[in-house]
Amino acid sequence: MTDRIYPPFSGERLLLVVTGALSAAFIPGWLIWLRTGYPDLVIKPVATRSAQRFVTLDALSTICGHQAVSDEWPQHVGHSAPHVEWSNWPDSILVYPACLNFLARLALGVGDSPAILALQCTPAPIGLAPSLPPHGLNSPAYLSHKEALERRPNVVIGPPKPGLSISTGKLDASVAAPMSLMLSLLESRRNHEISQ
Repeated sequence: MTDRIYPPFSGERLLLVVTGALSAAFIPGWLIWLRTGYPDLVIKPVATRSAQRFVTLDALSTICGHQAVSDEWPQHVGHSAPHVEWSNWPDSILVYPACLNFLARLALGVGDSPAILALQCTPAPIGLAPSLPPHGLNSPAYLSHKEALERRPNVVIGPPKPGLSISTGKLDASVAAPMSLMLSLLESRRNHEISQ
């Protein structure tokens, strides 16, 4: 979160999906970075249940200025469905951090939560910032899912970088790419779609 570079980013409505990797604990710092560099960007945060072990909905709501919600189906049927809203509203979607479980479900075409179903259906550019445990980067499961996701025309994947594993105490984890890189990748994908 020491990144001071704010790359050009034309997005106006960002759906931020936070998943259950430990680095979800750092999302408040990245949100402050986003709000500082892109004050007109509207950010709607969605957190999976596992992400809420590391960051609270209250913290996300306070920093974003918009109500953060849990990635769960509503208990009562209303006039609108969250997956439809989350598919149509954003002009950019960022999954940060993207844990292996979320990436696998997305790659397999699963639609078992509002966020996953929204991402399966949205035309908006989707940025995925994988955050993986030790040896996860070269695991057959990750490589297979990464290959499947890279074939999708609206998906970009930020390359993870080596990071400290709290479990092993070694630099053998793969942590999410910096937020600035993810915005650059999303912008490149958007510009590519516009030029076609």
